[in-house]
Amino acid sequence: MKRGIGFSQGLFLTLLLMSACSKGLLEKPMADYGAPSFQAMALTDETSGGAVPALVSFPGRIQKLALRAELQIRVEDPEASEQALTTALDHYGAYTASIRRYENRRNYTIRVPTASYEPLVAELHRMGKVLKGFESAEDVSLTYYDLEGRLATKQELLKTFQSYLGKAKTIEEIMTVEQRIAELQYEIDRTGTEFRALSDQVQYATIELTLLGRALPSGSGLQERIGDLWGSFGDYLSIAVVALLGIIMYGIPGTLVLLLFYWLLFGKIGVMKKLWHIVSGK
Repeated sequence: MKRGIGFSQGLFLTLLLMSACSKGLLEKPMADYGAPSFQAMALTDETSGGAVPALVSFPGRIQKLALRAELQIRVEDPEASEQALTTALDHYGAYTASIRRYENRRNYTIRVPTASYEPLVAELHRMGKVLKGFESAEDVSLTYYDLEGRLATKQELLKTFQSYLGKAKTIEEIMTVEQRIAELQYEIDRTGTEFRALSDQVQYATIELTLLGRALPSGSGLQERIGDLWGSFGDYLSIAVVALLGIIMYGIPGTLVLLLFYWLLFGKIGVMKKLWHIVSGK
């Protein structure tokens, strides 16, 4: 009995000490990790293809950037350019997360390793005439290292509580430790999911690419507009036909029923009139 009480007291004191230590670690400011104060960087360069600055090193930590670009490029033939794009992606270890193909346009969502981001963007600029371009570098260092620190702390706590499980003697002690282990495992899974998602943004840059074919002749554009206008007219015409059919199918029978009720109640038969005369004594 004394041994069980000693273990419970030791477990309680350990929990208090570890909670205080973990709280101190979780609330430790980023300055203590050796990270300087960062300034958000947004790079916007419509057509010049300006380069994104290299990752900045500082004592103990590396600045973490989430790189992103949006490009709209005019090419001779989007279908023919697709093969050249595939070759470039293979060369830089990139892949297409999604592709949308249209008659005269292609839309790609490209994921590329951060180290190959700048060379790939430069090569995409050479595919044709850049109509629109946007690049950004979001500094996510504070969030990244905060998640990393919290995840490491919770994993160490989990190991400690798992070691306690083999030393617990009573059902109450076992249930207390198992409950804390389950809570820590849930927190680790949630924090780990956030950290992996952010790590993916850091390790792989995202490029939204649109390849446009040569502009259609003005005559073709006029024909398309006339076709759209005629299509809109056809939509309105179909709505009108449906409304007319609805009036014929439901409006006319409904009107006839109302006339019938009126004839029975107030017309030649006049049921309501007769009742009124009976009630009024006339």
